[in-house]
Amino acid sequence: MIIKTRIDDQFKEIELHVCNNTADQRVKEIVSDLHAMYDKGISCTDSRGNKLLLNVNEIISVYAEGQKVMILGIADTYTVSQKLYELEEVLGDRHFVRISKSELVSIKKIQSLDLSLTGTIKIKMKNGYETFVSRRNVAKIKEKLLAERSVNRA
Repeated sequence: MIIKTRIDDQFKEIELHVCNNTADQRVKEIVSDLHAMYDKGISCTDSRGNKLLLNVNEIISVYAEGQKVMILGIADTYTVSQKLYELEEVLGDRHFVRISKSELVSIKKIQSLDLSLTGTIKIKMKNGYETFVSRRNVAKIKEKLLAERSVNRA
C-alpha cells in the first residue's frame, strides 16, 4: 500500500482517494473503514437520557413515533431532534432507503425480504426487527437494492 500526502492551496477540505486496478474486498474494506472513521454521527439521546453521537453504521431503522423521531440502533433506541425528512437527506446516500411515510431502513442491515404478501414486502433486519414496505415505496426499495447489489459486485 502506498500512502501519499499532498498539501496544496487548491484543496478547501481534506480529500481521501482510494485507487486500485480492481474493486476487490480489500478496497471495499478500506473504503468502509474510512466512512466509519470520518462520517458524521447523528446527535441523539439514548433511553437513559444521555446525549451522544451515534455512528451511522450502528443505525438499523429511523422512524416516526407520534411527534418523535426515533432511531433503532444496534444497542439501543434513541430519540433525535431532527425531522424524518431531514435525516433522509443526511442518510439517503449512505445506504438508507425510505420504506414508508414514517420509516427509513439501512440497506446493509437487511437480512431477508418476504414477497409472499401480494403487493407488499416484509423486511426482516439482521437483529430480528421486522417491518413492511408500503406499496408506494416498493419500486424505490427494489431500485435501491439493485443499485446496492451492483456496487457490491464491482
